[in-house]
Amino acid sequence: MPAKIKPAQGSPYARVLGVGGYRPTRVVPNEEILKHIESSDEWIRSRSGIATRHWAGPDETVTEMTLHAAGKAIADAGLAPEQVDAVIISTVSHFKQTPSVATEIAHRLGTGRAAAFDISAACAGFGYGLTIAKGLIVEGSARHVLVVGVERLSDLTDLTDRSTAFLFGDGAGAVIVGPSQEPAIGPTVWGSEGDKHETITQTLPWDVYRDGTPEKYPAIRQEGQTVFRWAVFEMAKVAQEALEVAGISAEDLDVFIPHQANMRIIDSMVKTLKLPEHVTVARDVETTGNTSAASIPLAMERLLATGQARSGDTALVIGFGAGLVYAATVVTLP
Repeated sequence: MPAKIKPAQGSPYARVLGVGGYRPTRVVPNEEILKHIESSDEWIRSRSGIATRHWAGPDETVTEMTLHAAGKAIADAGLAPEQVDAVIISTVSHFKQTPSVATEIAHRLGTGRAAAFDISAACAGFGYGLTIAKGLIVEGSARHVLVVGVERLSDLTDLTDRSTAFLFGDGAGAVIVGPSQEPAIGPTVWGSEGDKHETITQTLPWDVYRDGTPEKYPAIRQEGQTVFRWAVFEMAKVAQEALEVAGISAEDLDVFIPHQANMRIIDSMVKTLKLPEHVTVARDVETTGNTSAASIPLAMERLLATGQARSGDTALVIGFGAGLVYAATVVTLP
C-alpha cells in the first residue's frame, strides 16, 4: 500500500507585513535626456508623464540596491533577517547568468540558509513573486518570504532612441510576506501573450559577444503604440477580473497601484475601471520613471511613507510588460 504524504501545515492565508524601497541618489531630469535626442520637456511629459528618474551610480549595483530595500522591508515587518525563509528576486538587469543574485542577498542579509532564486517576468515580476510567496506560506514551505523587484535599466537604455531614452529608471522595492489568519492577498489573475513577445525586447542577445563586439550595447526596444493599446484596453480587463475574483468592487478600493509605465496608461485605466474619487492612485512614474519589477513596491512604499495610503487599506496592484506578461491581485497594505 503506498505511503500517505502528510498534509501541508501552512498558514490559512498570507499577507504583506512590511515594505521597503531604495532610489539611487542621482536624479536625472528630462533636460539631461534631451542632450541625446531631438525632443522637448513638454513632449516627454505629455507622452509619459515623466519629469525625472533616478539612475544608479557605479556603487549602486542590483545587489546593493536590493540589500537597502530588503533591510527596510525586514525592519518594517518587525523581523530579524534569520526569520526570512525564502528570498525571491525579480529582475531583468542582473547580468550574471548564474548564480542567482537572490543567493548572495540571502547570505549578506544574514538569513542563514533561506531558499533563494531569481525570476524573470519583467514589469509583472513583482506580482509573480508575490503569488509564489503566498503559495509557499499557505502550503507550509516558508513562514516569511522576502520578495524584491530591482532594476538597473539605465544599463539597458539607448540614449539615442527617441522612443525609449526617457522612460527608464533604476531602483529596488521589497516586501515581506508572512502568515495571516484572514485573507489579505487575493487570487492572482496572471498570464502571458507570447505571440506579442517581440513588442518589448532586448535588441541583441548576449551570445553575439562570442563572435566579436557589436557596435552598440544591447538595449531595451519597444513598439510603443502597440504596447500602449494593449496596456490600456487589455490590462483594464485583467484589473477588473482581479477585483471580481477577490469579491470586491471598485467602490471597496482605497488604493490603486498599477505598474508605473506611463501616466497616460494609468489615467486611462482609472477611467476604464471607473474608480471613485476616494481611491488614491499611485503616480510615482512622474519622479521615478519606469523601474519595471521595482515600480509597484516602490510606489507602495512612497504612498505609505507620505500618508497617501494607510496600513490596512485595500489596494489593487497590477503589473504588465515584456513577454507580454501580466499579474494583478488585491492586497491589504502593511
